[in-house]
Order: sequence, then C-alpha cells, then structure tokens
Amino acid sequence: MNINEIFERFSALNVLLVGDVMIDAYQFGSVSRISPEAPVAVFDFESEEKRLGGAANVLLNLKSLGANPILCSVIGQDDAAVDFLALLEKHKLSTASILQDPKRKTTCKTRVLANNQQLLRIDREDHFDIDAQMAQLLIAEITRLCDTQKIDVILLEDYNKGVLTEQTISAILELAQARHIPTAVDPKKNNFFAYQKATLFKPNLKELKEGLQVDINKHDVQSIQKAIALLQERLGNQKTLLTLSEQGVILSEADKFIQLPAHIRNIADVSGAGDTVISVATLCLALGLDNTTLASWSNLAGGLVCEQLGVVPIDKEQLKAEIMRYEKAKFQ
Repeated sequence: MNINEIFERFSALNVLLVGDVMIDAYQFGSVSRISPEAPVAVFDFESEEKRLGGAANVLLNLKSLGANPILCSVIGQDDAAVDFLALLEKHKLSTASILQDPKRKTTCKTRVLANNQQLLRIDREDHFDIDAQMAQLLIAEITRLCDTQKIDVILLEDYNKGVLTEQTISAILELAQARHIPTAVDPKKNNFFAYQKATLFKPNLKELKEGLQVDINKHDVQSIQKAIALLQERLGNQKTLLTLSEQGVILSEADKFIQLPAHIRNIADVSGAGDTVISVATLCLALGLDNTTLASWSNLAGGLVCEQLGVVPIDKEQLKAEIMRYEKAKFQ
C-alpha cells in the first residue's frame, strides 16, 4: 500500500476508545500589575475557551485521521458534564456510550494564560476509581458495542482518573482477546501492570521508570532496551512503543528494537503529543502495518502537534504531507 491508500483505509476503521475524559479549559488575559492585597499578579480576564481533553482529545485525533472512533467513558452529572456533552455534539461525535455518575466530578483542567505564558492550572477532578456497579455498567456497554459493531481495535487511554480500574482493564482485555481484537494502551502509573497481554503498550520514559521502579538514563540505549525487555517479560505484551520526548521513540517486538530520533521542530507546547502518538500508532496497528511505519508515522505526528499552542488534534493532510516529505528525503 502507498501512503494515500493507507490513509484511505484509516476511514474504514472502527476504534473503540475507553478511558478518562476531561475538559481542557483556557482562560486568556493579560498581567500588567501586582495586587495591592498580596504579592501576586493581577490577571485581567479577556476570554475563555473549552476543548475536549484526555481520552476525548484522542477521540478528536482519531476522527481527524479519518477513522470512526466510538468513545466509552464515565463522567459526572454536573455543569462540566453538560459542557462536555455539548462539545462532543459540536464535533458531531456520539454521546451514546458516555455513562454519567452523580457521585463523580467531570474532570476539568483550567489553564490561565497571559502574555503567551501559562500562569496557573486549576484542576477540578476526582482521583478515586468508579465503583463496582458503574464498572459493570461500563463493561456491559463495551461488550454490547463489540457484539453489535465491527470493532477493528480497542484503545485504552488511562489518565488515572478512575475509569480504567483493575476490574475494567481485565474485563476489556479478556473480551478483546476472546474476539481477536488488537488492543493499544496509553498507560499511567497506577495500573501499569494490569494491562496483561495487550498488543501495543505505549509508555513514556517517566512512566516506564515509575512502573518498573528503576532509574534509566535517557541517553543510555542499552539500559532503556533492558528496561523494555523487563517490561515485556512482566506484561506479556506484543509490542512496546516508548516515547522519549526530544530523543524520539523506540519500538520493540520480540527482542528487536527500532529507534528513531525526534525531528527538529519549533516547539510551542508538548501538551497532547502523547495523545496524537497513540492515535496514529493504534490505526497503524489495526491495519497490520509494519513496525517501522508504525513507529515513524507516530513519531512524526507527535512532533507536528508540538508546534501548536494548547491541546489540539493532528491535521490529517499536514501529517500526510510530512510523511511524504520524510519518505522522499530517505532516498535522497
């Protein structure tokens, strides 16, 4: 398949996305004086913008790439939940598999920005897991979706906000394995080793260090490879895609490693880069593309979104053009 054919095939993929969702809010203004009440800056508010965040930003990335993503998650029954559902509808995304729990807050992260700098972040969220009853409802909805629709891949997006518990993770992975559906995981620390036998596991270096409780020098390739091998031994996963920020990515499968350097970028904001990386990697996984393509396309996509301020999804045409430039340059 050539590049255009692969992007066309993305549009035929149904991706079941399960994980923690949130609102990314931005308050814009200016600072020009210190408060007479305390030695703090006075923020002159000008405007506010709300965007889909967390797993919902992955949802936007998948849609932007042409795929058909189906989001399954749990939110609260508060004002932020109303805003979240309205944002999904604004983007013409389904709300049918979003469960609401009156005992929980809908996660909202508000960033206060002035003079092109972030001054403060205000988080409104819960850190406890969904209860057993809500977990059963979530598992039942995921099972229904797998039984009634063609699901090409399941993506688990973990932000440690309580949707992905040991109970839900185990049930989803067992369901996927029974139906021969590949799984991709973007993990966080709390349930790091709950994702047994996932197809693709994508930690960053910090998550790998915390999960294994080892110190790893990002410039020491051998120690990184040993850590990945230990991870795969404990997880039993097929592929590991390790993101190394400015050091690029490493993809491992069956003791074979592919290391790709990061591309030179005008970095504006690294927020959401991991969401873009896992989105591209998941679609490549669903199509059965080779590891070099999966790693290089994911690496390129993650770098591209870092040139944008704030959490934004990848632009499909921009990524396609970047891949074509990259492939052409390899033969020059």
